[in-house]
Amino acid sequence: MSDEQDAGIPLDELEAPDRHGGLEEEASGPQSAADLEAVFDVPVRISAVLGHSKMHVSDLLKLASGTVLELDRKVGEAIDIYVNDRLVARGEVVLVEDKLGVTMTEIIKTDR
Repeated sequence: MSDEQDAGIPLDELEAPDRHGGLEEEASGPQSAADLEAVFDVPVRISAVLGHSKMHVSDLLKLASGTVLELDRKVGEAIDIYVNDRLVARGEVVLVEDKLGVTMTEIIKTDR
């Protein structure tokens, strides 16, 4: 038996450790950007996925410059935006000067 079971405390009532190893504290108010300053320099990988396509290796080897590859999305359909391989938003492709960009139109909230 574990210590939690011996103490008679239901597992769902135990306090969970926070990310720093301590116990979670009550929220003392809204957090500001300054509270996140420690993670500002952490690199993340952002991907904007226009669509997907499936093909055989033999067809892949036949691709050449100028080949049109059909994707599973339609023109104007939202694209998926991933941060570190996690879907976080949907958006639209935009042109910014001479470069492509993405405008986020929907934030995806996931339950953890």
